Amino acid sequence: MLHSRKLRIILSVVLTSVLFTSYTFAGSYRVTWGDTLYKISQLFNTSVTKLYADNDLKSSMIYPGQVLKVPAATYTVSKGDTLYLISKKYGISLYSLRKANNKWNDYLYIGQKLIVPVSNTATNKVISYTPYELDLLARLIKAEAEGQPYDAQVAVGGVVVNRVQSSSFPNNVNDVIHQVINGYYQFTPVKNGWIKNPATETAKQAASDALEGKDPSNGALFYFDDSATNTWLWSKPILARIGRMVYVE
Repeated sequence: MLHSRKLRIILSVVLTSVLFTSYTFAGSYRVTWGDTLYKISQLFNTSVTKLYADNDLKSSMIYPGQVLKVPAATYTVSKGDTLYLISKKYGISLYSLRKANNKWNDYLYIGQKLIVPVSNTATNKVISYTPYELDLLARLIKAEAEGQPYDAQVAVGGVVVNRVQSSSFPNNVNDVIHQVINGYYQFTPVKNGWIKNPATETAKQAASDALEGKDPSNGALFYFDDSATNTWLWSKPILARIGRMVYVE
């Protein structure tokens, strides 16, 4: 056994090294269509002012293909890695990892370098929400997945969170849940009124877990039960199956 004083010194050095690695390494992010400095700052848990300073920017104008310095860790892919496992290792959403690397397929190779946004340790919330939206999400979960395993209920909430984080959907819980596209309600309970029924305590906890970043859906943007006959939904890559619920990209 090491002498206690030596052990304290070694632990101090190790912890300092870990913190330095996690929070001061810089990554390079390639701008894509639809990006703004604000969106990039949110992705990498930094500020627009810091992006200006780090990249010597003179205006807010950025263009696709432009490379910006961002606060991020660099991860080297090893055997057995998946994007989902890497995102969980760093405590970020799968969507954030995909977005940071502009990687929308699941292929990885050993030795591949990925940049990883640093998780914001100041709060467990992965998106902003109001008490009303927490209750709204819980009511959706109750309507959609009551009687299904707990992880299936959390995964329903995860789909909503993933949509909020995606540029293809509205940027808040309320608008995601109430969205209508080409006359089609995105969530059936909104159409049939079941969304108005009070949430169970289990559904409230599942909503809270989802809003804190738990996502058994593995980054899904859609879900349905296994009795569905919609061929378009079944044609999408399946990311998780829990109980009778199916979660797809």
